[in-house]
Amino acid sequence: MIVGDETKSAVRGGPPGKAGGIPPGAGASAGIRVEKDLLGQAAVPRDAYYGLHALRASKNFAVSGVGIHPELVRALALVKKAAALANIEIGLLDARRGTAIVQAAEELAEGRWRDQIIVDAFQGGAGTSTNMNVNEVIANRAIELLGGEKGDYTVVHPLDHVNLGQSTNDVYPTALRVAAIALVRRLAEATATLQGALQAKEKAFASVLKVGRTELQDAVPVTLGQEFGAWAEAVARDWWRLYKAEERLRQINLGGTAVGTGLNANRRYVYRVVEILRELTGYGLARAENSFEATQNADVFSEVSGFLKTAAVNLAKIAGDLRLLSSGPRAGLGEIKLPEVQAGSSIMPGKVNPVIPEMVTQVAYQVMANDFAISVAAASGQLELNAFLPLVAHNLLQSLTMLTGAVEIFAAKCIEGIQADEQRCRTLLEASQGVITAFVPYIGYEKAAEIAAKAAVVRKPVTELLVEEGLFTREEVEKVTQPEELTTPGVAGARYFRQKQSGKRAGSGPDSN
Repeated sequence: MIVGDETKSAVRGGPPGKAGGIPPGAGASAGIRVEKDLLGQAAVPRDAYYGLHALRASKNFAVSGVGIHPELVRALALVKKAAALANIEIGLLDARRGTAIVQAAEELAEGRWRDQIIVDAFQGGAGTSTNMNVNEVIANRAIELLGGEKGDYTVVHPLDHVNLGQSTNDVYPTALRVAAIALVRRLAEATATLQGALQAKEKAFASVLKVGRTELQDAVPVTLGQEFGAWAEAVARDWWRLYKAEERLRQINLGGTAVGTGLNANRRYVYRVVEILRELTGYGLARAENSFEATQNADVFSEVSGFLKTAAVNLAKIAGDLRLLSSGPRAGLGEIKLPEVQAGSSIMPGKVNPVIPEMVTQVAYQVMANDFAISVAAASGQLELNAFLPLVAHNLLQSLTMLTGAVEIFAAKCIEGIQADEQRCRTLLEASQGVITAFVPYIGYEKAAEIAAKAAVVRKPVTELLVEEGLFTREEVEKVTQPEELTTPGVAGARYFRQKQSGKRAGSGPDSN
């Protein structure tokens, strides 16, 4: 849009009513309109749906270049729609004006006019600037629908009509809960998909024997399927936590206005607006039993963030394990092969890196950092309000969005395409001394340690030495080292006790049954 040279300083941030300000009535032909309040006046681009309050805030908080999360904008629009419908129903808002507000709110919720939400994610005022920005966009769009000119707030006023019966302090946290529920559901669905992908690999790799490792040192044999099954179980717990997270978010303080007491809110409105919002969202929203408390405290958001942090911890662990197991591939462990999704080096031809697990790890670390910020912000509320809810909102919604994207990509572009290198797993297992543990019930710990030490010196598999020294036949060794024998709790011990009961001495090898 074109702005005359004489008005540019005001549009860019000249103090309202001072040098660079615009005289009332000037500028219409120059592509601007003038809005004013008790703090002064400022030039607003004539075609803008935002108004004076959002313009000021966009300059006061021009710190990060990060805008308001789209899901929070959508939720705020739904709250405004619910409020307008409730106010129409109880007769506080005339149908003509109210219907225009409802349509404008619907459009904003559907994604239109998002470029008109211009305030920064990091802002003072407990979210007031975001609420005002939304009020102004809905008001000016409603004015336009009614045939008026943007900025003519005698037609539809951002506060008297769009914000009727509301305060930032009940609208913003309510919208944050609605937005969080929407994103929690998406993350839960993605988490279930990841769990399924891991379980599919658990089944596919159930018979692939390999070296188990503790403290990065060779330990007892396991199956590759067991490792994937362990990851699947951890992810299943994350899904359950996300299910519980939605329960935490359903109680809203809408109708509580400034501090939760409901000052200036019609009693019929207070109950009806929650019912309407529940219908609009399809979520099991309920009015908080104590709106005064719900307005003060942000611990619910901290709790939900804690669930996300725990999911991030599990994702980082899984991603790290996959990087180790796929390392090399020829000079590392190389027990699994990750899908090759892109070239890994600008200088080393043929190099392919585990970029998906690396991305997942970075997302996990950021979510952990976000959780710390949310915790500090939630703890910093004072008396009847928490001024730092914008920080809570930004970090919580960012964590949910990032985790969802990371989990979806992790499942589709990494887990589903993983292949096992069975020969490599078998080679490393045979070279390891960890398998000797399976023979302890038959020959005792000291003898087993002796065999393991000798194997390290002569560089032979412990199974070969057991046969060479006449402790077991080759058939008996193969029987003991079957996947079921090595990875099922109690099998070797049960055989040992049966031998004792039948009078066979330990050290004579397993029975042949």
